[in-house]
Amino acid sequence: MTLDAAAASALSRKVSWRILPLAIVMYLAAFLDRANVGFAKLRMKDDLGFSEEVFGIGIGVFFIGYLILEIPGALLVERWSARKWFARILFTWGLISACTAFVETPREFYTVRFLLGVAEAGFFPGIVVYFTHWFPMRERARAMSGFIVAVPLSLALGAPLSGLLLDVTWLGWKGWQWLFVAEGLPAAALGIAVLFLLTDRPRDAKWLTPAERDYLEEKLAAEARAKESAKRFTIGEALRSRNVRLLALGIFATNTGGYALSFWMPTTVKSLSGGSDASALMYSGIFYFCGLAGVLYSGFAADRTGNRKWTCIAGQVSTGVFLAMSAIPGQPFWLVMAWLLLTGLVAHSWPPPFWALPTATLTESAAAASIGFINIFANLAGYFGNHMIGWIRDHGGTDSACLFFLASWYLIGGAIVSLVRVNPDRGSGG
Repeated sequence: MTLDAAAASALSRKVSWRILPLAIVMYLAAFLDRANVGFAKLRMKDDLGFSEEVFGIGIGVFFIGYLILEIPGALLVERWSARKWFARILFTWGLISACTAFVETPREFYTVRFLLGVAEAGFFPGIVVYFTHWFPMRERARAMSGFIVAVPLSLALGAPLSGLLLDVTWLGWKGWQWLFVAEGLPAAALGIAVLFLLTDRPRDAKWLTPAERDYLEEKLAAEARAKESAKRFTIGEALRSRNVRLLALGIFATNTGGYALSFWMPTTVKSLSGGSDASALMYSGIFYFCGLAGVLYSGFAADRTGNRKWTCIAGQVSTGVFLAMSAIPGQPFWLVMAWLLLTGLVAHSWPPPFWALPTATLTESAAAASIGFINIFANLAGYFGNHMIGWIRDHGGTDSACLFFLASWYLIGGAIVSLVRVNPDRGSGG
């Protein structure tokens, strides 16, 4: 089945407008519900008497829970149903996130955060696999950039929203309790909606014409056959391959800096500025908002040039450099904030091209397993980085020391990804 160039371009736009908005809304809810603890911390810490390290462990233990269903979650999307799997994830994590409002002790805090990670596990790697069912390789990094825009968008919107919720005291509840309820329950409702709104594969899409369905299915199947003819990786071979190991180590290093930067930004900005909670969240919102431009540009640049590997590395290295500049002691706050805004501009530019790399050369099941495996290391980094920042702050570490620590991990991540071998003929550059 073939389509002329105009019809194929129209089909690409139709798929993007149907698939991406719902995926973005789902990830927006996901990232807000995992990261809002960084906003709530501004009041929650004193109300509950938690130390910085307790918060570091609590923030990080989410990622330990997340590890449990990483690989099974990606394989379920490949072999079962993205629609049903994502609906389950959204509904359970929304309820558990809302339950954070009722914690009183560190043990309860750790338990709820761990269960939140278990509930959300498999969502991100599942989305990466899901996009391989809809977007040909040459469009995939662009689709990922459209999807990952939900990360800075959720934080940019969540920071001022959380600032308003922190001052709500209805029914005797504290503002941070309302924050978790108001931002958690909508995710559960979205889970129900996903059952009716999401389409698993092109062959199931009543909103495509028969010709469009056949064309897209055949195009994706042809790409899969081309990968298999080049080298048919089994799941075991994929997990043992040099590239998969390097990608896993590369994202571990980068996310050691990245996740902690996202969660601790409000605390860091408040400390550096000496201002109020509201001003800290306002500055943090501007930082996250800057990420929108960077994440969109990187996906388009990677697909236009085909150089996904070096687009990824450019984002990692530039983030590390700008973040290190913000950590130089003795600068006025306005200059520190300027460096941080430049950091925000590039901090989310590396994931779209990065997540196009494992799907470029592996067969479907092997790619699904490798994505889950790589994301295990991404989430181990979330625990390690957040725990370390809490420990550093509790043991007298300065804001500059924390920022230098995070910057170094971005630079290490870029160095590791530079060692990945990618065949330029596959449209992945490098």
